[in-house]
Amino acid sequence: MGSDLQVRPALPAEYGAVTEITVAAYVDGGYLPADSAYVAELGDTLTRAAGAQIWVATDGDGRVLGSVTWCPLGSTWREIAHDDEGEFRMLAVARDARGRGVGAAGLGGVAISTMDKMTDAHRLYERLGFTRVPEADWSPVNGVCLLAFRVRF
Repeated sequence: MGSDLQVRPALPAEYGAVTEITVAAYVDGGYLPADSAYVAELGDTLTRAAGAQIWVATDGDGRVLGSVTWCPLGSTWREIAHDDEGEFRMLAVARDARGRGVGAAGLGGVAISTMDKMTDAHRLYERLGFTRVPEADWSPVNGVCLLAFRVRF
Protein backbone atom coordinates (compact mmCIF):
# COMPACT_ATOMS: atom_id res chain seq x y z
CA MET A 1 0.00 0.00 0.00
CA GLY A 2 1.41 3.36 -0.88
CA SER A 3 2.14 6.20 1.47
CA ASP A 4 -1.06 7.91 0.30
CA LEU A 5 -3.14 5.73 2.65
CA GLN A 6 -4.69 7.65 5.52
CA VAL A 7 -6.38 6.06 8.53
CA ARG A 8 -8.68 8.32 10.55
CA PRO A 9 -12.12 8.63 12.11
CA ALA A 10 -14.84 8.54 9.46
CA LEU A 11 -16.67 11.71 8.55
CA PRO A 12 -20.49 11.51 8.56
CA ALA A 13 -20.42 12.18 4.81
CA GLU A 14 -18.46 8.90 4.43
CA TYR A 15 -20.98 6.71 6.27
CA GLY A 16 -22.66 5.75 3.00
CA ALA A 17 -19.37 4.44 1.61
CA VAL A 18 -18.69 2.63 4.89
CA THR A 19 -22.11 0.96 4.67
CA GLU A 20 -21.62 -0.05 1.05
CA ILE A 21 -18.15 -1.53 1.65
CA THR A 22 -19.16 -3.33 4.84
CA VAL A 23 -22.31 -4.91 3.44
CA ALA A 24 -20.53 -5.91 0.23
CA ALA A 25 -17.68 -7.55 2.17
CA TYR A 26 -20.14 -9.80 3.99
CA VAL A 27 -22.78 -10.39 1.28
CA ASP A 28 -20.73 -10.39 -1.94
CA GLY A 29 -18.03 -12.31 -0.11
CA GLY A 30 -20.59 -15.07 0.47
CA TYR A 31 -20.52 -14.88 4.27
CA LEU A 32 -24.16 -13.82 4.73
CA PRO A 33 -27.32 -13.91 2.63
CA ALA A 34 -28.56 -10.45 1.65
CA ASP A 35 -31.74 -10.92 3.69
CA SER A 36 -29.89 -11.72 6.93
CA ALA A 37 -30.88 -9.60 9.93
CA TYR A 38 -27.19 -8.99 10.55
CA VAL A 39 -26.87 -7.34 7.14
CA ALA A 40 -29.27 -4.65 8.33
CA GLU A 41 -27.03 -4.12 11.37
CA LEU A 42 -23.94 -3.95 9.14
CA GLY A 43 -25.69 -1.36 7.01
CA ASP A 44 -26.64 0.91 9.90
CA THR A 45 -23.41 2.87 10.15
CA LEU A 46 -25.13 5.84 11.79
CA THR A 47 -26.26 3.74 14.76
CA ARG A 48 -22.81 2.13 15.06
CA ALA A 49 -21.19 5.57 15.05
CA ALA A 50 -23.42 6.63 17.96
CA GLY A 51 -22.14 3.79 20.16
CA ALA A 52 -18.64 3.14 18.83
CA GLN A 53 -16.01 4.74 16.61
CA ILE A 54 -15.99 4.26 12.85
CA TRP A 55 -12.51 4.47 11.34
CA VAL A 56 -11.73 4.54 7.63
CA ALA A 57 -8.74 4.00 5.41
CA THR A 58 -8.73 6.36 2.45
CA ASP A 59 -6.50 6.77 -0.58
CA GLY A 60 -4.80 9.96 -1.72
CA ASP A 61 -8.01 11.08 -3.43
CA GLY A 62 -10.05 10.63 -0.25
CA ARG A 63 -11.84 7.49 -1.50
CA VAL A 64 -12.86 5.19 1.33
CA LEU A 65 -11.06 1.87 0.82
CA GLY A 66 -12.06 0.18 4.04
CA SER A 67 -13.41 0.66 7.52
CA VAL A 68 -13.52 -0.82 10.98
CA THR A 69 -15.72 -0.28 14.01
CA TRP A 70 -13.61 0.38 17.10
CA CYS A 71 -15.41 -0.43 20.35
CA PRO A 72 -13.74 1.39 23.26
CA LEU A 73 -14.43 0.60 26.89
CA GLY A 74 -18.05 1.52 27.59
CA SER A 75 -19.20 1.04 24.00
CA THR A 76 -22.47 -0.83 23.60
CA TRP A 77 -20.87 -2.54 20.59
CA ARG A 78 -18.32 -4.45 22.67
CA GLU A 79 -19.11 -8.15 22.76
CA ILE A 80 -16.20 -10.14 24.14
CA ALA A 81 -13.40 -7.83 25.27
CA HIS A 82 -12.34 -7.61 28.89
CA ASP A 83 -11.93 -4.16 30.43
CA ASP A 84 -8.19 -4.30 29.72
CA GLU A 85 -8.64 -5.19 26.04
CA GLY A 86 -9.53 -3.35 22.89
CA GLU A 87 -12.16 -4.72 20.53
CA PHE A 88 -12.92 -4.03 16.92
CA ARG A 89 -15.65 -5.32 14.66
CA MET A 90 -16.81 -5.24 11.08
CA LEU A 91 -13.43 -4.82 9.42
CA ALA A 92 -14.21 -4.48 5.72
CA VAL A 93 -12.14 -3.60 2.66
CA ALA A 94 -13.48 -2.69 -0.77
CA ARG A 95 -13.02 -5.56 -3.21
CA ASP A 96 -10.70 -3.58 -5.51
CA ALA A 97 -8.53 -2.50 -2.56
CA ARG A 98 -7.97 -5.97 -1.10
CA GLY A 99 -4.44 -7.31 -1.02
CA ARG A 100 -3.00 -3.81 -0.77
CA GLY A 101 -2.51 -3.68 3.01
CA VAL A 102 -5.62 -1.62 3.76
CA GLY A 103 -6.75 -3.99 6.52
CA ALA A 104 -3.42 -3.55 8.27
CA ALA A 105 -3.79 0.22 7.90
CA GLY A 106 -1.05 0.06 5.30
CA LEU A 107 1.47 -0.39 8.07
CA GLY A 108 4.34 -2.82 8.26
CA GLY A 109 4.62 -2.41 12.00
CA VAL A 110 4.58 -0.02 14.93
CA ALA A 111 7.44 1.97 16.47
CA ILE A 112 7.42 3.54 19.92
CA SER A 113 9.76 5.58 22.09
CA THR A 114 9.98 5.20 25.85
CA MET A 115 12.12 6.82 28.51
CA ASP A 116 15.22 4.85 29.34
CA LYS A 117 14.18 4.68 33.02
CA MET A 118 10.82 3.01 32.30
CA THR A 119 12.10 -0.54 32.63
CA ASP A 120 8.68 -1.98 33.53
CA ALA A 121 7.34 -0.59 30.25
CA HIS A 122 10.31 -2.06 28.37
CA ARG A 123 9.47 -5.53 29.71
CA LEU A 124 5.83 -5.06 28.71
CA TYR A 125 6.73 -4.04 25.16
CA GLU A 126 9.07 -7.01 24.80
CA ARG A 127 6.34 -9.40 26.03
CA LEU A 128 4.08 -7.90 23.35
CA GLY A 129 6.64 -8.72 20.65
CA PHE A 130 8.45 -5.40 20.37
CA THR A 131 12.22 -5.49 19.96
CA ARG A 132 14.79 -2.85 20.85
CA VAL A 133 16.10 -0.71 18.03
CA PRO A 134 19.12 1.04 19.61
CA GLU A 135 20.06 2.81 16.38
CA ALA A 136 16.77 4.74 16.60
CA ASP A 137 17.23 5.93 20.22
CA TRP A 138 17.02 9.70 20.55
CA SER A 139 16.79 12.65 22.89
CA PRO A 140 14.10 15.35 22.52
CA VAL A 141 15.77 17.58 25.12
CA ASN A 142 19.03 17.55 27.02
CA GLY A 143 18.96 14.95 29.78
CA VAL A 144 16.09 12.87 28.37
CA CYS A 145 17.00 9.63 26.61
CA LEU A 146 14.27 7.83 24.70
CA LEU A 147 14.72 4.20 23.71
CA ALA A 148 13.18 2.90 20.52
CA PHE A 149 11.16 -0.31 20.21
CA ARG A 150 9.53 -1.75 17.11
CA VAL A 151 7.25 -4.62 16.15
CA ARG A 152 6.87 -5.69 12.52
CA PHE A 153 3.76 -7.32 11.08
